[in-house]
Order: sequence, then structure tokens, then C-alpha cells
Amino acid sequence: MTEQAHLPLAGLRVLDLTVARAGPTCVRHLADWGAEVIRIAPPATEGGDIAGDHDGFDYQNLHRNKRAMQIDLKSEQGRALFMEMAKTADVVVENMRAAVKFRLGVDYASVSAINPRIVYGSISGFGQDGPYGHRAGVDQIAQGMGGLMSITGVPGHGFVRVGIPVADLTAGNLLALAVMMALFDRVKTGRGRWVHTSLLEVMVFMLDFQASRWLLAGQVAGQAGNDHPTAIPTGVYPTADKPIALAAPSPRMWDRFCDALGKPEWKQREGWDTRDGRSDDRAAINAAIAEITSTKPSLHWIEVLDGAGIPCGPINTIDQTFADPQVQHLELAKPVAHPRLGDQKLVRSAINMHDVAWTIRKPTPDASQHTDEVLAELGLDPPTIAKLRAARVIQ
Repeated sequence: MTEQAHLPLAGLRVLDLTVARAGPTCVRHLADWGAEVIRIAPPATEGGDIAGDHDGFDYQNLHRNKRAMQIDLKSEQGRALFMEMAKTADVVVENMRAAVKFRLGVDYASVSAINPRIVYGSISGFGQDGPYGHRAGVDQIAQGMGGLMSITGVPGHGFVRVGIPVADLTAGNLLALAVMMALFDRVKTGRGRWVHTSLLEVMVFMLDFQASRWLLAGQVAGQAGNDHPTAIPTGVYPTADKPIALAAPSPRMWDRFCDALGKPEWKQREGWDTRDGRSDDRAAINAAIAEITSTKPSLHWIEVLDGAGIPCGPINTIDQTFADPQVQHLELAKPVAHPRLGDQKLVRSAINMHDVAWTIRKPTPDASQHTDEVLAELGLDPPTIAKLRAARVIQ
């Protein structure tokens, strides 16, 4: 097993002020690859913890490989404790509403004044300023405002959200990239910087070619169901037992696909012999393909099409996905032993590094599990820590 000291981000110290999902997704990348992450949450109140069920599947998967403590940043003493920790940190990550960090006095300018090398990462709903900068934002709102829901789903059946929090996850992924770029730049300049993104920005960015269709060609994309909007045929097709997905849009793939289906005459059929023609006659082509594929089971067609070099695969439920032999070979569900909850399996990082054996080093901690430990490292003695706890500065 590779030692923690050999992980690429070992030695990096991160203060995690994030909640919900977008910010924790960013920090999870850093924690997974060796950074020392200290999650700083507010003390729980009688109304509950805004972070949700700490023993639940979502929280456990988001916050592994961290230490955790609770500090009331609204108190003067709590803010002073945070600033003392920030003096030796490399990174701070937060995803509060844009104005909150300034109100708490833990914004980039305040932190960089005591630690110019700090890299400060922020995620907001709509950006740090502008007409919507003050608004709170969540994933589904960004999916709607960013245009994604207008191109998701079956025509005539209303707008549909994507089945994962794609704006949250993308914001976290891109902020982690931005943090690493700022850390790389710090090697040259000796100074950190503020990097930030928002759910709205990443959602528009993720429209990708659908956005460029509008910007460069003036085309407003609509819903296309399971079909690819421009590459035909690409979609979901019935078989004798369960549907499969396949893609054969290029001229070379289309020729091989026709042969694999036993329909070589389709290659010369007028209108089907060009990419634009196939796009114009999508419904007829899909119906013709479905008539052939529905005669034999999915495994037959997957073997035939794979043999012909045509991308294809089954439509799996999530349990079937984790039972898939390739998913199991990739070890995408990694074990970890939790001291209270027992043996768990969590989703591993999708990043692979040659000669680095990735593992879950620490199970997700309880909210205040390491409060005393971290404060002792700052030089606070037990009586001082007890007084802070009595005053509800910490928990």
C-alpha cells in the first residue's frame, strides 16, 4: 500500500468551510489525494445541523479522508481561532452565499492579510457580484436557469432535470482544478489568489456544443429524448429482452453498423448515405434499427456490435452498474471501516495515477470529532478548550 506521504497532495493543509454538495465535492478531491483537510462546521443548534444526516449515505461519501471540528465563526473568539489556523493553511474553500464570508470576516482579503500565500476557493449560486450575486442557489435552479432542463427529456413531456446534481458536481470539480492551478502559480509568484466559480457559470459552460450551436449557428436546441441531438444514429434501442445504447454516427461507423445488422443496402439508400441525410430522416432510421434489434437479446447485439467496433452497452440500473465486471475490475466501490457504522463501501476517486495506490485513508468523521485535537495543535491547553466549549465557541 502506498503511504500517505507519497500521495501527490501530501503536506497541503486545507481549511474546509463548505456545506451541502458543491464545495464538499471540491474538497473531496483534495482530501482524496493526500491533503490534510480540516472540516470546520458551525455548532449544531436545536433546529439540527444544516449539513444533514451525518450518518447518511450522502454525507459519508462526501466527507471521507478529513478531520472535523465545530467552531462558531459568528463569535469573535471563533473567528480568531479560524484566523490562527489560517496562518499555516495553504487553501481555504467555502460555498456560502457570496456576502456571508465578508459578514463573518473570513473572506479572501481578510485571510490573505495574515497569510499572503493562501489560495482561497469559493463557489456561489450565480457569481460573486452582479444582479443575482446576492441570491442563494441550488443545483436544480442552476439546471433550469442555465438551459440544461430545456434540452433534457422527451419532446412534448415538459422540462426534466438531470438525475444527478450536475451543476453542484461540476462546480466542485472545476473549483478543485482552479485551486490546483493557483497552487501551481504560487510556486512561481510566492502568493496565493482567490479563485471562484458558480453553479450558473458551470452550467452554461457544460452546455458545450449546445451553447456553441446558439452562439455560432443561431440554433436553439430542444429536447431530443434518448437520441443524440446531432449525431445519428446514437441512442437507445429495444432488443428481445432489454434496451441497449449504441452510437454509429460517423461514415465509417455507419458502414460497419449496417453490415453488422445484416443491412448492407442501407449504405447506398438515398438520404441515408450522408450524415445530414441521416439526421433529416432520424425517425425512420431509428424505427428501422429498432425492428432489427428487437429480434434478438441485448447480449447478442452487444457482442456483434462490439466485434464490429461500434460503441454499445446495456442500460443498467445502479445496482447492475456496480455488479458489472468492468466496474468491479476498476474497484469503483472502495471499502472503509467506520468505528461506529461498521464496514462501508464508498465511491472511489475517478482519477488514476500511475504507481499511486488510491485508498480511503480515513472514514468520514463525526462533526466535532477532532475539535480538541486540532486546538491542541494550535497550543491551547485543556482548560482553555473547556472554557471555549462552555461558551459555545466550539463544540
